[in-house]
Amino acid sequence: MTDRLFDVAGRVVLVTGGSRGLGAATSIALAERGARVIVASRKLAACQELAAAITGSGGQAHPLACHVGDWDALPGVVDAAAARWGRLDGLVNNAGMSPLAPSLLETSELLFDKVIGVNLKGPTRLTALVATAMAATGGGSIVNISSLASVKPTPVTTVYAAAKAGLNALTTASALEYAAAGVRVNGIVCGTFDTDAAAGFVRNPDRQRELVRRIALGRVGRPDEIVGAVLYLLSDASSYTTGSLMTVDGGVSG
Repeated sequence: MTDRLFDVAGRVVLVTGGSRGLGAATSIALAERGARVIVASRKLAACQELAAAITGSGGQAHPLACHVGDWDALPGVVDAAAARWGRLDGLVNNAGMSPLAPSLLETSELLFDKVIGVNLKGPTRLTALVATAMAATGGGSIVNISSLASVKPTPVTTVYAAAKAGLNALTTASALEYAAAGVRVNGIVCGTFDTDAAAGFVRNPDRQRELVRRIALGRVGRPDEIVGAVLYLLSDASSYTTGSLMTVDGGVSG
């Protein structure tokens, strides 16, 4: 039986990028613990597939198309998510993208706009819209999925790192703005996890050896290992926690 402190049963949670990687692990884990999950991503078919698997296993999930970089479409996304079960209690801003450019000079405007749009612009708009909806129904919790690149940037991740650093700032500032409305906003600074998006270097033996050399636990994370931090931040266990950035990286040094 789940400790009531960490209980999310009955809560309605919108998870962006919810159909794969860390988002899928989060969606599944929340549903297994009784939450009602809105699985949202740009590819509706992938959301439908995961939602069907969750409901087939006895959970509650609803698929929703959502391109977080489309500012004008996001009010409709939030309205649809809130309408499904009458409210929103949680938002996990997980959708992200991290394409690499050969150099800063060779970073195109198109790449810059896409990376900022998905990793920062979208979460900014969603935070404002969802926090407003939550305030009308008694509050809630927003969790922003950030990256170690935000505090340890490298030349190959310049724009991505800048976007995630902005997400950290958004976390702190919006926590202050919406605290009086009963909305908590926190972030998770993630290290390297073994997801399809990171497969190019995580599953390459040579690159993996160099990668894990700096990780105290000696390995990359599994997607399900983000779940504990998300559950903590969405549940009453973190009722006095807002504006915080929790690091989950296996112990990275240097």
